[in-house]
Amino acid sequence: MWIDKLKYDPFQIFSEANNPVINYFVKTDLLGQHVSAPDVLWHLPEVKRIIKQQRGDGAWQYKGNRPGDAHGENYELLETWRKMSLLINCYAMDKSHPALRAGAEFIFSCQTEEGDIRGILSNQYIPYYMGVILETLIKAGYEQDKRTLRAFDWLSSMRQEDGGWIIPMNMFKMHKYKELCQGEPIPPDKTLRFSHLATGMVLRGYAVHPELRKSQPATIAARLIKSRLFERDTFSSRQAKKYWFKFRYPFWWTELVSVLDSLKYFGFSISDQKITEGIQWLIDQQEENGGWKSAYEQKNQPVNLWVSLAICRVLKYYLDA
Repeated sequence: MWIDKLKYDPFQIFSEANNPVINYFVKTDLLGQHVSAPDVLWHLPEVKRIIKQQRGDGAWQYKGNRPGDAHGENYELLETWRKMSLLINCYAMDKSHPALRAGAEFIFSCQTEEGDIRGILSNQYIPYYMGVILETLIKAGYEQDKRTLRAFDWLSSMRQEDGGWIIPMNMFKMHKYKELCQGEPIPPDKTLRFSHLATGMVLRGYAVHPELRKSQPATIAARLIKSRLFERDTFSSRQAKKYWFKFRYPFWWTELVSVLDSLKYFGFSISDQKITEGIQWLIDQQEENGGWKSAYEQKNQPVNLWVSLAICRVLKYYLDA
């Protein structure tokens, strides 16, 4: 079994935490046990608090600093995606809950005639956020929605010549950001090499779609992102190699765990050298208490339970395959 190939028993930290939500996923995803339906999690106090904060239009209000208001950034779109991702990935919610349906409708209300969902970077194209927004919508149950499929058509049209994606705004220096945000959306220079930050985030949307993961854009992107493991990005705000090892859950940016999680949908295994390197790196980084740190915590802080769970899911898949 996969656990026998690790240095320490990861179940130690899960049992010590005694977290009912973590324990639910440990039983279902790591131990293969049949437990109660996931909607048992929907009635937890923390879920009720999140839902209570939802606005009447389905959005969640962003409560931090809002410097982008002056040039049209839609903070509520970003916050609504974030809250929906949390409810879906950590509490197994889907569109059978009215809060998720309302949130999805708010996100779809930001879809343009071109097919993309726009607003996080004002009027500019956001293929990278498109990928993770679609991932969230598909997990909620919108994989066959016409609006979802139209968004994938748009993503396919935005590919680079090498088959990956970039963030068009990253073609320019940051001091031009405010000026560019106020203009027409800037198309990508498709001759540029792909960005693995952007491509990895887009791939997550394709990976969870049961049909589109078999498409040419998806399979090409999967091979591209695998080839870039541990390497420096071509151009993005997260170019350095260290960003491969900065984990969080629910997944946000492209990093080692989120990429390995996506690649499992494309038939890759530890017979592939790059996959083996990634799996071995995770094994080597396990803490003595059985868990893993996210790299966002301070050195003296404990391991991250959600990141540890995500890593265990990945290790179980590849080591047991």
